[in-house]
Amino acid sequence: MSMHLTRRSLLRGGLGAAATGLVLPAIAEGAWAASAPTPTDAETYGAPNTSPLVWQRADPFVTPRTEGLYYFTASVPEYDRLIVRASPTIEGLGSAAETVVWRRPASGSMGGHIWAPELHRIDGRWYLYFAAGDSDNVFRIRMYVMESSAADPRDVSGWSSPRQIVTPWDSFALDATTFEHDGQRYLVWAQSEPEIGVNSSLYIARMTSPFTFTGTPARIATPTRSWEVEGFRVNEGPAVLKRDGRIFMTFSASATDARYCLGLLTADARANLLDPATWSKSPDPVFTTNEQTRQYGPGHNSFTVAEDGETDVLVYHARDYRDIMGDPLYDPNRHARAQRLYWYEDGTPLFGVPVGKGGPILRLSPGDASSAFVRHYAYALRVDPSVRELADSQFRFVPGLAGEGTVSIRSVNFPDRYWRVDGTSLRIDPVEDGSGYAALASFRRVPGLANSNAISLELSDRPGVYVRHDKGSLTVGRPAGSKSTFWLS
Repeated sequence: MSMHLTRRSLLRGGLGAAATGLVLPAIAEGAWAASAPTPTDAETYGAPNTSPLVWQRADPFVTPRTEGLYYFTASVPEYDRLIVRASPTIEGLGSAAETVVWRRPASGSMGGHIWAPELHRIDGRWYLYFAAGDSDNVFRIRMYVMESSAADPRDVSGWSSPRQIVTPWDSFALDATTFEHDGQRYLVWAQSEPEIGVNSSLYIARMTSPFTFTGTPARIATPTRSWEVEGFRVNEGPAVLKRDGRIFMTFSASATDARYCLGLLTADARANLLDPATWSKSPDPVFTTNEQTRQYGPGHNSFTVAEDGETDVLVYHARDYRDIMGDPLYDPNRHARAQRLYWYEDGTPLFGVPVGKGGPILRLSPGDASSAFVRHYAYALRVDPSVRELADSQFRFVPGLAGEGTVSIRSVNFPDRYWRVDGTSLRIDPVEDGSGYAALASFRRVPGLANSNAISLELSDRPGVYVRHDKGSLTVGRPAGSKSTFWLS
């Protein structure tokens, strides 16, 4: 993907994708907007609030916003066609009409499985990269690309016939992506090199046109670690981010069931990208199945930027269940999802966990410690300037357990747990039956006492008593200006 992503602003919208609610009072599907507290711009701007974003669409790809529109393409469960959606917002892609821009032929070359399309705008034209098998062998997968001079890639008449991207080996090849760096365009893809005993490795080459590359491809990653070889030995689905002098490349590894996960390659942007030694691989996966949020097999991602032009968005697919009958490739319920991508202070991407259903995801910073975040650890709520486990600092405001006019604050990575007052301090505890827990786990959300663009939290059962920050702890007491004010991001 060719894009350069800028530094983020201080007030950023939380990405919508959301955690599975376990024991809230029953809320009908789609009733969120009617029952939740009114969100602020910081909670909704550019942030998808629905999860899944698009049902039964795997290997999702969302373009940067182009002439006011995001474009979406993905694999369909039938593996028989190429589709495109468009919307002025990422959220809107979920309900956008879908246009079929190409169908596989009834027989012959490209008559088999159609996989993993990507849309790229290059020099004023659209290019649609995809992989296709033959009708007599649906897994004889090779890479192809189509070109369109039309302004809108949904214009079916604009597309040329597919052309194969030829590599040095006539073998299983898929997941082509392309990006530009320092005036040079590159192709990255996955392929089964005959001399290597793995299902697929990652390769990079310089391109001479959107259809061809030049020189000998460089193998920059091959599956060797335990998390890359579960079920199958796979490195595939590359996606590229450029930021602050480095190039990051995510990739997917292992079988396409709950073991599927994302790894990360990193390169110095000044180095020779065709030198395999330039690329270092993360020792552990960066995005994996999460039992608490009930998201399984997250992978094959792309990146885009939210409507604010700054907030990075991770787009990926995952299932809502672990157990699959038969070959996971033919289970249709890999759904496209989107959530905010964060960054460590050292400039490396921070993925967190795949989130489940719900509303906007937020982090809270006290007014007197705006560079720190509220986080939970071992059931305690603390304020910490350095949070390595992103999901420990992510929460959702949900309709209050104590009823109308109140809110409750639910953990993202442990969605059965809520903020709860415990004497003069705050904890995060699993929900309990009864009005006692409900009152202690509910608050009145009001404009910030020190700044109306922020919020303050008044205890639902004790008017005039507020949540306060005190030297790294969350306590309750009389209002104290910035100590009782929280920024949302």
